Amino acid sequence: MNRRPIGVFDSGIGGLTVVRELLHQLPNESLIYFGDTARVPYGNKSPATVRRYAREILDFLVGRDVKMVVVACNTASAHALEELKRVSPVPVEGVIDPGARAAVAASRSGRIGVIGTAGTIASKAYERAIHAHAGAAVVVAQACPLFVPLVEEGWLDHPATRLVAESYLGDLAKHDIDTLVLGCTHYPLLKPLLAEVLGPAITLIDSAEQTARAVSATLAHSTLHAPKASAGGVHFVVSDAPEQFKRVGKRFLGEGVKEIELFALGDGEGR
Repeated sequence: MNRRPIGVFDSGIGGLTVVRELLHQLPNESLIYFGDTARVPYGNKSPATVRRYAREILDFLVGRDVKMVVVACNTASAHALEELKRVSPVPVEGVIDPGARAAVAASRSGRIGVIGTAGTIASKAYERAIHAHAGAAVVVAQACPLFVPLVEEGWLDHPATRLVAESYLGDLAKHDIDTLVLGCTHYPLLKPLLAEVLGPAITLIDSAEQTARAVSATLAHSTLHAPKASAGGVHFVVSDAPEQFKRVGKRFLGEGVKEIELFALGDGEGR
């Protein structure tokens, strides 16, 4: 058994959906969450820059003596996961492969939709991951860039959000998909609305939920899990704008984010 924390990072605040699932599925585990709010979003950065940012955050988390790292960012998972796995002294899990595996298992027809940010969709990371598990699968991808600001604004069931969802998802429905991967960690907050727009015939795959299951499986088959008597909890660290993080974070976690540490990457000093 291992009392050290699990490190979780994202380009900003969306990874809190992964934190929420980890707290639900692994209540005895302690977490350190790093949100790179000074450099969000990652989707418009080059792959090389995303890899550099991810390496810096990995070094930070390893310096905090984590026992595992979860890349709760689809863009960083797409561009940096393999490099992080290669150099990390602790296990690393991303958000893409767990969602892809679950989609392949859930799909009856092999026709799978994926929605995500423009950067994630352009990377074709989900297509590659799905085809690695089911080479004959038909994957239809759709970028949904407006979903992130709508979620952060709290417009989860707003008429404007419904109109945007109907516009984005209308083309997907024409391809007869039976499964849809929510390929952005913001999107699980829109699950009820997306389920209404798509109807009951399409299974929604929550990448945050599936990532937490993958982490749980890794811990279960190792000596890394915390003792059952451990209380668990989260320590939050951001690289900028802690008050904004605190305000929006409540929407993701369902409870207030209290203390937040400010740490500016690149200068080696916390603030």
